[in-house]
Amino acid sequence: MLWFCLLILCGPARARDTGTDPALTIDRFIQHYVVETDGSYRLDVDLARTIVQQRALRSHGQYAISYNRTLDEVLALDAYTQKPDGRRVPVQPGQVQDQQEAAAAPGEAPMFEDTRLKVVVFPEAAVGDQLVLRYTLRRRTALFPGHFEDLSSAPFYASKNYLLVYDMPASMPLHADAVGFVPVPVSDGSPPGRRRYQWRYVNGDNERLEAGSVSYLDYGKRLAVSTFADYAAFARAFRAGAAGRTQPSPAIVALARQLTAGLPDARARALALSEWVRHNIRYVGVYVGAGGVVAHPAASVLENRYGDCKDHAGLLEALLAAVGIDSTGALVNSGNAYRLPDTPTLGVFNHMITWVPSLGLYLDPTAEAVGAGYLPAGILGKPVLLLKTETFAMTPILQPERNRSTTWFDIRRDGRSSFKLSKTAVGAIAEPYRTALRDARQAERAAFAQRMLQGLGRKSRGVFDAVPVEGFSTGIADGDEVRLSFSGTSDGFLDLPGPSAVATIYDFWGGLAEAVSSLGQESERRQDFVCPALDHEDETAFRFPKGVRILALPKPVKLMDGGIHYRASYARRGNEVVVKRRLTFRHGRATCTPADYRAMQPALERISRDLRSQIVVSAGS
Repeated sequence: MLWFCLLILCGPARARDTGTDPALTIDRFIQHYVVETDGSYRLDVDLARTIVQQRALRSHGQYAISYNRTLDEVLALDAYTQKPDGRRVPVQPGQVQDQQEAAAAPGEAPMFEDTRLKVVVFPEAAVGDQLVLRYTLRRRTALFPGHFEDLSSAPFYASKNYLLVYDMPASMPLHADAVGFVPVPVSDGSPPGRRRYQWRYVNGDNERLEAGSVSYLDYGKRLAVSTFADYAAFARAFRAGAAGRTQPSPAIVALARQLTAGLPDARARALALSEWVRHNIRYVGVYVGAGGVVAHPAASVLENRYGDCKDHAGLLEALLAAVGIDSTGALVNSGNAYRLPDTPTLGVFNHMITWVPSLGLYLDPTAEAVGAGYLPAGILGKPVLLLKTETFAMTPILQPERNRSTTWFDIRRDGRSSFKLSKTAVGAIAEPYRTALRDARQAERAAFAQRMLQGLGRKSRGVFDAVPVEGFSTGIADGDEVRLSFSGTSDGFLDLPGPSAVATIYDFWGGLAEAVSSLGQESERRQDFVCPALDHEDETAFRFPKGVRILALPKPVKLMDGGIHYRASYARRGNEVVVKRRLTFRHGRATCTPADYRAMQPALERISRDLRSQIVVSAGS
């Protein structure tokens, strides 16, 4: 079972043009569920793996069995290391350690949960050994009473025998969406009142996970099984767990009225309430018992001032209701999954946001990177399951955002240069800059400036590895715009008196060159990939010292291809050169196909050549 708001997907190391890792072989994996009518179950797992390469020992010389201390118990466990000469080295009791699941890393949101790990350490494990594990787990209480669901994906290792078995009550038909898994007939029949379902994984190479690609679950081998007939039934069960928990308490009503007093319309009130939740309710994952799918009462979330995504959305729903605005929780994938299996399963839903139908507005009260009225980029263009109406909707594909940078270099004859950088971020992209500046103490602002200016070093053969920042100022406008400015000096900008070349763009944090690099990370693609809309404008001006001749400027560029619009111009005014670039990209979806990528290649290659262009100068006579 995958926990709500805590979906972890692991990818393999790149090997040739395939995702199949040769370091390990799965000799046997048999997963057998016996499900009861209340949704509880018994799970038997029989696993045998052979270590083929030394590097597999680090991650596979032990095995972690995850279980919920409130809902589950591990009934039996047997494990051993099988040597090639037939010798069997059993796992001793002291080599099975029960521990709390890893806590959040420093700087990340804290987690309070009763998920435990039984970590089995295989003794004397070496290359060529087979590691064998059998265990039985009992789920006493179902997450969704009277229902069962499961999601499996292909292993990224060669598999000889990979079998998934589901023994169900006859009154609970199991629906399935299988890709790369084939049904296996049950030869020995099923007991009266029961029905057995089986699928075998079809062994074969997986595709290498490409940079920026959509989730493997969108296109790869997977098996989703569920007793839910459709997503409406799933939404109904999910909503039932939170029944009555979004009712406005007197404290919620009083707060909502206080926060919205004097605001002109419903949209302004909704945004103000979402912003308050975003800034005043800490994100803390509390997954105790069925806490992975059941929100805490809105009143307790307000009192405690913390909660996970469900709790944030539930409190916001209560606040909105207190001022007469109807809303609903909406389940979505916040990672890179853009498709849902035909069979309803919890596995692809790892986030909840809020939908306000009367305003046509989505709100994410947990988002740190965007303000109210915008959505994180990873949620754009995705299906969402609306809990109240039990129907699907789509998040917007586009939202307003613009990125503008202006840089002025005043170059001296000794090769040093002073510079000024002005940056304006508008719309959805403004919040990361605003947050960084608001949260940074004065002593940290120089470090923030260095992050902004780190591209100077990358674009100048390392001579600007350290940029002393002489000035730093900010202007944070109300609403959707953030303006930043930096000033400093750099050494080694020109190498005179001989001919010297100056780069025509410097890749600042969130700049145009960074966007182009992100869009063109692969030489070719076989998988759909995430391709967000872009709107960048960059102006770079150079003032050269007297006596320096400008010998050559790059040629202007103007192109429209594959949804990419790009233009670059180079103008000389006396001893000054002004370079202007504009890049926009629009696509009808949040993702692009391999065919789209092929169509983009001529434009991306031409833009990359332009970004590498240089101004050639030399000292005058």
